[in-house]
Amino acid sequence: MPVKIRLARHGRKRIPFYHIVVADGRAPRDGKNIERIGTFNPSDQPATVELDFDRALYWVQKGASPSDTCRSILSEKGVMMKKHLIDGVKKGAFDEAEAEKRFESWMKDKELQIKAEHDKIREAKEDSVKERFEKEKKVREAKEAAIQEQMEKEEAKRKEEEEKQKAEAEAEAEEKSEEKAEEKPEAKTEEKAEEKSETKPEEKKEAEKEEKSEPKAEDTSANEEEKKEDK
Repeated sequence: MPVKIRLARHGRKRIPFYHIVVADGRAPRDGKNIERIGTFNPSDQPATVELDFDRALYWVQKGASPSDTCRSILSEKGVMMKKHLIDGVKKGAFDEAEAEKRFESWMKDKELQIKAEHDKIREAKEDSVKERFEKEKKVREAKEAAIQEQMEKEEAKRKEEEEKQKAEAEAEAEEKSEEKAEEKPEAKTEEKAEEKSETKPEEKKEAEKEEKSEPKAEDTSANEEEKKEDK
C-alpha cells in the first residue's frame, strides 16, 4: 500500500492547525492515519514545528513519500539530510563518523540560518510596530493640535464677546449718564416755571387789592371835600 507523510487539518475556521501524520495515500486528507509524528502551526510568526525526528526518519527510510509541505518541513528539520548521509554510508562513500560530523555541521549552519530568519522576522515585526506607533503618535499629535487650535479659537471668541459686552455696557452707561445730565436742566427749568406760575397769582391778587383800596381812598377824600364845602 502507498504510504504518505502529509498534513491533517485541525483547528478552527481561519485559524488552521495541522498534524503531521503517516497515512494511507488512498485515505481522505483528514481521515484515519497510521501514526502521528508531529504538529505544524502556520498561525504563529514564525511558524512552529514539532517533529519526532527518529520516527520521521524511520518512515522516510521505509519509503513513505512526503507531500510538498511535509518535504520542506522534513528538510528544514534535517530528516532528508540524515537519510542522504545514511544512503552515502550504505554506498561506502564515507563512514558513519564522517556522516555524523557532516550532519552536525549542517545542523549548526541550519540553526544559524533559521535564527537569522527568525531575527529578521522579529525585527520586521518590531519595525512594523514602531512604524505603527509613530503613525499613531503623529495622528494623536495632529488631533491634539487641532483640539488646541479649536480651544484657542473658542477662547479668542469668548474674549471678543466679553469685550463686546463690556463695550456695550459702557456705552449704555454713558447713554444713561447723558440722559440724566439732560434731565437735570429740564427739571430745573420746570421748577422755575412752577415757581413763577405760583408767584404770579399772588402778585395778581395783591395788585387787585391795591386797585380796590385806591378808589376807596379817593372816595373818602371826595366826601371830606364835599362836607367842607357844605359848611
